[in-house]
This record gives sequence, structure tokens and C-alpha cells, in this order.
Amino acid sequence: MGTGKRSHQIILPVFVRICVFFGTLILPVWSQKVPILINFGDSNSDTGGVLAGTGLPIGLPHGITFFHRGTGRLGDGRLIIDFFCEHLNLGYLSPYLESLAPNFTSGVNFAVSGATTLPQFVPFALDVQVRQFIHFKNRSLELLSLGPGNFIDEGGFRRGLYMIDIGENDLLLALYASNLTYSVVAAKIPSFLAEIKLAIQNLYQYGGRKFWIHNTGPLGCAPKELAINPHRESDLDRIGCLSVHNKVAKTFNKGLLAICKEIQQTYKDATIVFVDVYTIKYSLFAKYKKYGFETPFVACCGNGSPYNYSPNATCGQPGSSICKNVDRAIIWDGVHYTDAANRFVASRILSGRYSTPPIKLEHFWLPSF
Repeated sequence: MGTGKRSHQIILPVFVRICVFFGTLILPVWSQKVPILINFGDSNSDTGGVLAGTGLPIGLPHGITFFHRGTGRLGDGRLIIDFFCEHLNLGYLSPYLESLAPNFTSGVNFAVSGATTLPQFVPFALDVQVRQFIHFKNRSLELLSLGPGNFIDEGGFRRGLYMIDIGENDLLLALYASNLTYSVVAAKIPSFLAEIKLAIQNLYQYGGRKFWIHNTGPLGCAPKELAINPHRESDLDRIGCLSVHNKVAKTFNKGLLAICKEIQQTYKDATIVFVDVYTIKYSLFAKYKKYGFETPFVACCGNGSPYNYSPNATCGQPGSSICKNVDRAIIWDGVHYTDAANRFVASRILSGRYSTPPIKLEHFWLPSF
């Protein structure tokens, strides 16, 4: 990292002299030697896509802790991907669909809340997001062919990190449709995984060589799921999460790891990193006191006992309220994690201990990589 900074110090005076003689010159993003993140997914990493794409109003109290305004993120503050950007000294990713003053110098975010691997009820399933990327890349290269501009070039797209975090909504929809029947959902999981595999293959065909794949979290620990699904003590696991939800999540994750290993064997010149987010999040619920959190199965923003979640008064609706210690809550609105919890999860991911192979995020841009 130090070498990169020294090289910028050498190049800068030359750049200034060029500007003096030839006017202002805008360098392509790739030439600045900065990391580029290209993200696909759902609300776990949506930095405003659903707001820009559908106009769905996501205002305060969402965003109240960190941004102090609505940004289109579902949560009180930053998402895991925002902490990645901070770690890499990048600006936060702009949604691909943002029409007013987007900033794509750090990369681009195609994630949209509610997105699924399979086409469902939202128009931005994973295959659509990949097609949007293809248009974004083609358009960027077209604009660069017309003259200098601050766009990602072919080399930048090749060196970019392609991140995927999706599948949670598919599993939940399948659970609801099957009356929480594991065998029915398990039979559908291969179709979900096939879409993720196809997305990686298509991205590879369009130049992607570095991939960062998140598995899904412990769905059965979410206050919303505990609130809307009547259950007995025998339906819960040892820490109080719905067993069937977590069982389908584990089955999905096992298959996703297998796919990542399979693709790695096929594409020898690519690097596929599988990140075990499930283990990190489950540990947070199981050992919440150790990590400084409280009441893990109670939403911070919402209404209703005992989980502070009600479909009739969700976060931000009349009748809902916000907990006093947001920084000690794990779940914000019954589904999405708080800024504090996302910080915890991101820090564990960045350690590299939960990655297969054990590669840290920043290593993708080392000169030797």
C-alpha cells in the first residue's frame, strides 16, 4: 500500500504539468490504482437502489444513526459494504439506478432491496442486475472511446472485485409458500444456486476475475420471523432461533460453497472467495453479551411484544418506536441489522478468518496478487 502512495507522489507533478500545457485531463478510474467494487444483491447491500429504481420512500428513521437522513438503506446506518468501502478508503457505492449525480469512481452497486436469484415480484432479480452490469460496462467503454473521461476501462473491470450477496429472499418466500416445510424448500435450493452460478459465469465472460461471495445469514434469528411464525419451544434451536429457517440457510450455504469450489476449478485464472457470514452472525446472536449487545431477538425499531415487530406498525409507521440504545441492538427493524451489528460483522469478515480461501479483502489489490 505504501508503494502505491509513493508512486502517486511521483506521478502527480507530471500530471500537473500536463494540465498546464494541455488543459484539464480526466484520468480513467482504473489508472488511479484504487480498488473497484462491483456489487450485486438485495437489501443486505442496497445503498439506495430500490429508492432510485422504484421511488419507494425510505426516509427517517432509517439512516438516523449515521447519515442522519434517509439514503435508501434499510437500517439505522451503514451496511457491511459501507464498512468495506471505509476500510479501502473508498467513497460509498452509488446505486446503478441513481440518476442525479452518481459517483462511480469507487465502483457501482446493482443491489436492490427485495431482489431474488429467481424472477419473483420485484423487477431486479439477479439476472437483471447482471444485464444492467453488461450495459454499464459497454456504455463506459463506449464513452471512453469518444475521449478521456472518469470511467472504468477494460483493465479496471478486469481488476474489479465482483461481490454477490443474495438468496435470503428466495429462501424466505419458499418457506412461506411451503408452510415452513424443510423438504419442500430444500428441493428448490438447487434452482437458486444455479442462478448464482450462472451470474458468476456471465460476469467471468465479461471480464470479471475476482469474486467475493457471501453466504446467507441465520434467517431464523430475525425478530420478524419469530413474530410472524407461531411456534413452540421445540421449534427453536438452543439459542432461541427458528430451527427450520436456519436449517434451510445451512443447506443453501453448503451448496453455495460447493458451487464456488466448482467454478474455481473451472476458471483457473479467477479467484473465488466464499465468505461465511452465517457463522459470524450466528455467533453474534449466541454470544451477544460478550460483544456488548442486548436483547438479540427484539427489534430496535417497531412495535409489539415480545419481539417489537408487528406488520401493522413496522419501523417508521405510526405506532412504532425506537429503542434507547441503538448501538446495543443487533436488529434494527425486525429484519435488517443495525449499524453497530454491521460494523461487528464487517470487522470479522475483514479479518479473513471466515473466507475460503483465507484471502483478506484488501489483498485483491496488492501488486503481487
